[in-house]
Amino acid sequence: MKCVVVGGGILGIATARQLALARPGDEVMLLEREPELALHQTARNSGVIHAGVYYPPGSLKARLCRRGAELMIGYCEANGLPLELCGKVVVALDEHELPRLDELERRATANGVPGLRRVDTDGLRAIEPHAAGIAALHSPRTAITDFAAVARAMATELEAAGGKVRTGADVVRMDGGHNASVVLADGERVAADRVIVCAGLRADRLARASGAADAPRIVPFRGEYYVLAPHRRSEVRGLIYPVPDPALPFLGIHLTRRVDGAVLVGPNAVPALALEGYDRHTRSVGDLADLARWPGGWRLARRQWRTGLSELRRSRSVDRFVAAAARYLPGLTAADVEPAPAGVRAQAVDRDGSLVDDFRLEHHGAVTWVRNAPSPAATSSLALAEELIERAGLAG
Repeated sequence: MKCVVVGGGILGIATARQLALARPGDEVMLLEREPELALHQTARNSGVIHAGVYYPPGSLKARLCRRGAELMIGYCEANGLPLELCGKVVVALDEHELPRLDELERRATANGVPGLRRVDTDGLRAIEPHAAGIAALHSPRTAITDFAAVARAMATELEAAGGKVRTGADVVRMDGGHNASVVLADGERVAADRVIVCAGLRADRLARASGAADAPRIVPFRGEYYVLAPHRRSEVRGLIYPVPDPALPFLGIHLTRRVDGAVLVGPNAVPALALEGYDRHTRSVGDLADLARWPGGWRLARRQWRTGLSELRRSRSVDRFVAAAARYLPGLTAADVEPAPAGVRAQAVDRDGSLVDDFRLEHHGAVTWVRNAPSPAATSSLALAEELIERAGLAG
């Protein structure tokens, strides 16, 4: 049997690797449009191995994050990859946030987050001496790694197991029913018995071009970051997060230690003007026209315009950006941060304008599709690979 995986980010690599290891008699091929693997979301994220605090119990995210986190930690330990079990605190600043912290504690407990405990102000200061807050949830097994390094290690294993990696392979669609062929931009066809598509920012375009449903669509959001200047890095021991507001689509500005010692401040979430719009000057007329034709994007904008305006203002002002972080790390000013590279989140949006919260996986004929896989997809990648292989009928 010949299995083709489309998309060379960490999820596609993990899936192809698992296929090559589990099915040594099959031909496994990984196709990636860029000249190198793992250049986009995999290389441009905060590096957090999430423990499963946020996700609704019973959701795919909850189940696959919990399994994926332990698999990822074990993989890093077994392969000598960067790993630090630095822990995370989710901080309530005042009494108005306590009910949301209660709900988060309920979810995390239901999800079986290991070692979770609630702490008061003194307990928070014992974990993060410089942080402000009246209460927090402490997740000691939340970890950090370098997902690009993890992806490279997995790709090496894939090839050692006999799998093939093709970069510069720009896939434009999938044809076929019980069998499939993958069509490249130059007209080449790659025959396959099974195809698994992990295309990230281009997931919806490939699906639509291949005759799959036009919903959901990917709306790219740029997440901008700063890093703490060296003289303030020691004030953050691990990860300091706000209590998420359920009325808002993203987690908000937080502080994240990285395995190289840097401390990220961010991200915000502003609409990107291109699928790979890593700065505000990058625009794609084609990408914008595609988004403009999608009614879900306009409905999302109408629903979240106040939040969007606030995020845009913060994007334009380092003082506003840093002020959000200073609520948790008092005394922080614009003089204490330096610009850092941005990332783009591939966020699926349904026709009614709602953000697709959970992972969304589909299976049609010989093709299995990942239609939505934002955070914690990197954390969950090894578990998601198992799930995709099972849904493709390739397990066992």
